[in-house]
Amino acid sequence: NNLESDMMMYCASCGIAGVDDVKLKKCTACYLVRYCSVECQKNHRPQHKKECKKRAAELRDEILFKQPESRDLGDCPICCIPLPIDPSKSMLIACCSKFICKGCCHASEVRELEGNLQPKCPFCRHPSRKTMKRRT
Repeated sequence: NNLESDMMMYCASCGIAGVDDVKLKKCTACYLVRYCSVECQKNHRPQHKKECKKRAAELRDEILFKQPESRDLGDCPICCIPLPIDPSKSMLIACCSKFICKGCCHASEVRELEGNLQPKCPFCRHPSRKTMKRRT
C-alpha cells in the first residue's frame, strides 16, 4: 500500500515529485497514475495503456453493478422492480404472503385469459385468484 501511495506522489513518466510548484494530474480513465504534463502522459501511454484499460473497465463495472439502496417496500419478487410507494399499485398475495406489483398481476391475468388457463397466484402458482388483496 505504501508503494501505491508513493507512486501517486511522482509523475509516472519522468519521476518528478509532486510538490507545491509541480501539480500532478491523475489519469482520468483509471486514476492509478499521475503526470506532470500532457507530454509526459503521451510518452508513458504505451506502457500504461493495457493496465489503464483494465482498471477503467473495473471502475465501469463497479458503477454498473452497484446495487441501489434498499427500500422499505422492497422489490417485486417476479420482475425485481421496486414496489411502488402508492399502495394501490401492488397487491399482497395471501397464499405466499408476497407483495406483487400490479404489472406482474396483470401480465399473469392476460396469460391466463389468452391461454384459457385456470387462475393461479402469479408468484407460487397456487390455484385460485381469490387469495389476492390490495395493500393498505
